[in-house]
Amino acid sequence: MKLLTATVFSLPLLALTFAQASSGGAASGPGAPPAASRGGSQALRITRNGSQPSAKGPAENFTGAVRIDPLFQATEPSRAAGASVTFEPGARTAWHTHPLGQRLVVTAGVGRVQVWGGAVEEMRPGDVVWIPPGQKHWHGASPTTAMTHLAIQEALDGKVVEWMEKVTDAQYDAQP
Repeated sequence: MKLLTATVFSLPLLALTFAQASSGGAASGPGAPPAASRGGSQALRITRNGSQPSAKGPAENFTGAVRIDPLFQATEPSRAAGASVTFEPGARTAWHTHPLGQRLVVTAGVGRVQVWGGAVEEMRPGDVVWIPPGQKHWHGASPTTAMTHLAIQEALDGKVVEWMEKVTDAQYDAQP
């Protein structure tokens, strides 16, 4: 199931990456420079807002309504990928880890984050949260307010996340 989830999230992004690579990764059409002068994969690339489909957070990895909007996939030599994730009130991830860590940048609302064995912490717009490599954690919205964050993580051997058990209501309801 974890492989299926990773595949479902990766397919639209792989299609976009393939399409951009096929076109040289830059603008084409009248006024665009010839493909040879665009520099291949090192060329400037703009991924237009709305050009990648949103996805629902799969029920096996999330509790509540979650929307994932892919932003970028890793492009060699980089290993970083990012998405904008919106959690409706009460929604949250399951416990999980990232092999090279994760950075969250809260852009709207009020959220919660917790590392295994630690206290539930509140997150607000402008907060930047660093979760170290291999640290078991979860994150999501507060009980009454939606929350959106940018999630940025790096792949190690093609893997960015290891999903675990769901966060219980008692764990989620612990006061920040």
